[in-house]
Order: sequence, then C-alpha cells, then structure tokens
Amino acid sequence: MVLLVVWAAVPSLAEEKIQAVVTSTGRIVFTNLVDNAPAPLLPVITESNDVLAEEMPSVLRSMVDVISQNHGIDPALVRAVIKTESNFNRWAVSNKGARGLMQLIPATGARYGVRDFFDPQQNVEGGVQYLKFLLEKFKGNLDLSLAAYNAGEHLVERLGRIPPIPETTNYVRKVRANYVKKTAPGAPAVTPPAPKPVVAAAPVKPAEQQPVKQAKQEKPGVFRTVDERGVVTFSNIGPP
Repeated sequence: MVLLVVWAAVPSLAEEKIQAVVTSTGRIVFTNLVDNAPAPLLPVITESNDVLAEEMPSVLRSMVDVISQNHGIDPALVRAVIKTESNFNRWAVSNKGARGLMQLIPATGARYGVRDFFDPQQNVEGGVQYLKFLLEKFKGNLDLSLAAYNAGEHLVERLGRIPPIPETTNYVRKVRANYVKKTAPGAPAVTPPAPKPVVAAAPVKPAEQQPVKQAKQEKPGVFRTVDERGVVTFSNIGPP
C-alpha cells in the first residue's frame, strides 16, 4: 500500500523516465525500467527536422515517431494534427465528445481498438491508423483527408471537396500551417547550362559558295624594281 501511494504521488517523475524500445518481434514497449528494458534492435527515432518536435515532450515525441513510421505516415504530419487537435494535452475533451491527443470520437476509436482514449499510446495508434485510412481513401490528397478527419469521411466523399464549414476550413488551414514537411539532406541541385542557340546559316549563292582568292598580279610584261635609294620603278624591261 505504501508503494502504491508513493507511485500515485509522483506519476510525472515516473513518466519522465519512460522510454520506447522495439523488441525483436516488432513490438513497441514503453517502460521506465531502462536498465531492464529489451534492447532496441530497431532504432527508435527521438529527433526530427520539424519544428513541433522540439515543442512536444520527448516521451511523446518518441512514441509518435515509432507509431507513425510503423504505419508509413510522416511523424511531422501526426504532430501537426495533435498540435491542432489537443495542443499535446492527453486529457483534452471536446464539446462533441472527441477525446485524447488526437481527439478521437468513441465510434472511430472503437473502430481501431482504442479502449482507453486518454492513454497516449492507444490514442495515437488509433488516430494514426485513421489518418492513414483517409489518406489512402482520398488517394493522398492531404486537404481532403484532413477535412474528413474533422468533418467525417462520408461528407467529404459525397461533396468531393472540403465542406463549406468554417470549422473544417479553419482546421485544414491550421494543420497545414503546423505541418512542416521534412526534406532529405543532399547536394543542391545544379542547373545545367542552357544550350547555345542554333543559328541557321544564310543561304549562299552558287557563285559565292567557293570564292576564289586571286593573288594580285602586275600587268603582263611589267617588272617592279627598287633601287638602292628605295625608289620603286615599274618597267617592261626586266632586271639584268
């Protein structure tokens, strides 16, 4: 009983020591017994290039990274949804009954096996699966998928566009603003030089096609001589 009281009195201290590891079977384990935890055979991501990663608590960030990657969803997108939905508050409840980090309604949560909506792992697992379903349903169209997450998939499917509901349009805009897409590092693209323009040659007249350069010749029988004073003399009498 004493141990239970102590544990209940300091839940935050225990949660701060929780780490996520992945076992050899692919199971995600969250534990505060770091020394006795299974060795992470797969890397557990703890860093990300999106700005919300720094704002999110480290334990939650690691969990979101692992769950998102397991389902092939960009963790930055999941963070943007959580930021918009609950501002990282696991106890959030909307006036429509949506609960937890990703604000799942009971029907949607039950669809993906969520029993405790305030358990971060269950809530994020269910929310990520639903987000993946919507992205596949709307063929990767992010705006329609986000609108469906907010207003319902059937309404968006029937309209074929974002419903003209202020709450939904604002929701899509906010998630978009919070979503910072990561880019892989690499060498900057080099723009190839533009090819030199090809100038067509002007047509040449047949007579000018192969011009013949004739050497300057003196008149027949005329000889040119220069004396010792530099005087040039032309004469029909050749030099001796």
